[in-house]
Amino acid sequence: MKNKETIEFIVSWLRDYALKSGVNGFVIGVSGGIDSALTSTLCAKTGLPTLCLEMPIHQEKNQQNRSLLHMQWLKKNFKNIQTKSVELTQVFDTFQQAVQDDVSEEKKMLSLANARARMRMTTLYYYAGVHNFLVAGTGNKVEDFGVGFYTKYGDGGVDVSPIADLMKSEVQSLAKTLGVDISIVTAAPTDGLWGDDRTDEDQLGASYPELEWAMNQRDLGKQASDFEGRQKIAFEILERLHKKNLHKMIPIPVCEIPNSLR
Repeated sequence: MKNKETIEFIVSWLRDYALKSGVNGFVIGVSGGIDSALTSTLCAKTGLPTLCLEMPIHQEKNQQNRSLLHMQWLKKNFKNIQTKSVELTQVFDTFQQAVQDDVSEEKKMLSLANARARMRMTTLYYYAGVHNFLVAGTGNKVEDFGVGFYTKYGDGGVDVSPIADLMKSEVQSLAKTLGVDISIVTAAPTDGLWGDDRTDEDQLGASYPELEWAMNQRDLGKQASDFEGRQKIAFEILERLHKKNLHKMIPIPVCEIPNSLR
C-alpha cells in the first residue's frame, strides 16, 4: 500500500463528505486502540473541527492511559482538535442496577458489554447534534466485513467509516506513517467493553493476521477443507463468525407489502 497517498485519499474523502453534508466537523470516540487513533488523526488532518471523546466505563487503566496520551499528542500537533472526557461509569452502574434479571451470567455479561458500546454511541451522537458534527467510525475491514466484531447500534452506529476498507495490518502501517505513539501501535487489540484486559484474540479465537489471511483465501475461492491445522481453524472461525454476524453487515430487512394488498 502507498501509505502517504492512501492517507491523503482518505483525508480528502472525509473533508469532501463533510463539506457536501453541510456539517462543521467530526466527533470520534478515542479508546486507546490503534483504530480510533488512526481515525482521529485522519479526521484531524482534514483541518475541520474534530472532537475526540474519551468515555471510560470501569476502564482498564492501560487503555485509559493510552487514550489520554493520544489525545494529548493530537492537541500538540493539530490546532483544530478538541478533547473531552465523559465519565460514563455511574450511568452504566445505574443502568445495570435497573435491569437486574434472573438470566444466565454469560448472557447478562454480553448484553451489558453491548450496552457499554451503545452508551458511548449515544454520547457521541449527543455531541454530534450539539456541534453539527459527523460521527466517525473506527471499525476496520476485518471487524466490519470479516467477522462482524462490533456492537450493532453501538460502535457500529456511525455516519462515516473512513478505515473500513483497511485490513488491520494496513491500519497499523498507516498509523506508523502518521507518527501514532508506538505503545498504541503495538498494544494488543481490545474492544474495552468488559472492564478487564481481555483482548480481541481472546474473544475471537484467532489473531487479526490469521483472520486477514483467511479473508484473503476466501476471496480466492478457497474453503476450510483446503487447509489443515491452525490455518483450517482460523478459516473456520472466520466463516462461523461471518455467518453469525451477517445481520450486522446487511441493511435492515424491510417487509415489503405487495401491490396486490394495497
